[in-house]
Amino acid sequence: MNKNYSFLSAFLLLFFTCFSSQFAFAQDDLDALLDEQEKDNPKTAYTTAAYKSTRLINLHTSEKVAKGALEFRISHRFGTLDGGGYEFFGLDQATIRLGFEYGLSDRIMIGVGRNSFQKTYDGFVKADLLRQSTGEKNMPISVTYVGTAAINTLKANAGEDRTFANRLAYTNQLILSKKFSEGFSFLLAPSWVHRNLVPTENDVNDIYALGFGGRVKLTKRTSFNAEYVFRVPIENSPLFDSYHNSLSVGFDIETGGHVFQLHLTNSRSMIEKGFIAETGGDWLDGGIHFGFNLTREFVVNRKKFN
Repeated sequence: MNKNYSFLSAFLLLFFTCFSSQFAFAQDDLDALLDEQEKDNPKTAYTTAAYKSTRLINLHTSEKVAKGALEFRISHRFGTLDGGGYEFFGLDQATIRLGFEYGLSDRIMIGVGRNSFQKTYDGFVKADLLRQSTGEKNMPISVTYVGTAAINTLKANAGEDRTFANRLAYTNQLILSKKFSEGFSFLLAPSWVHRNLVPTENDVNDIYALGFGGRVKLTKRTSFNAEYVFRVPIENSPLFDSYHNSLSVGFDIETGGHVFQLHLTNSRSMIEKGFIAETGGDWLDGGIHFGFNLTREFVVNRKKFN
């Protein structure tokens, strides 16, 4: 009985040893085959987290609110520093915009807001046309469309022709963005602003501009941002000459579900029609506003979010 038991034990040991070896070789062959298929048919990896927010400072970035999420955005601009101590260097004066932005899908978001400056209501749609990616689909940049509309609701002065249509302004932008590394992202923003009403016949309704800016990551939760908007010059336009190109610098600080953006800018308005076409401050003369953006994201459609 003991001899039979010893023989059976030896046989089973030999069988499982051979089987394990064959299985290991087969597994190695399968892994090699899958690796080869992965090389031949690589998956598409889309670039993420090029920026910490949907805005660089004033300009839109290629980032969007997640599908099924609602973002509450508070934007604040104080008065200019040249107000001196009497105006507490601008802190006594403030302009605020409150906005809600919602992710319809992975590629499309919408938003609405109200700006105390000129009592303006605005809305926008933002959609990915191309997304930076590697692998099966290799795309070197992201291209995002932003379309906005705004209405000025200030009371009309005596003699002004302030119809509903005359109060409207529109902006169309393409955001061309590239994440060069984990620490640096850059964007270009060719823009067209149309205002239905301008003060004089010598002024033009359309402003063309090129915005550009970048983000440099400092730590895991902070970054330095800068942006500049160059307006294409227009001859013999008093309105154009009375404004300046927008220049803004600042820092992003991420704290849990919040993104806190601190910055200096010569633009008081926080919508495209304002900071692209109607920036009144001059950095060289102290026309600089301290400001911040604060965002908080909520999941309102968990089915979409998942």
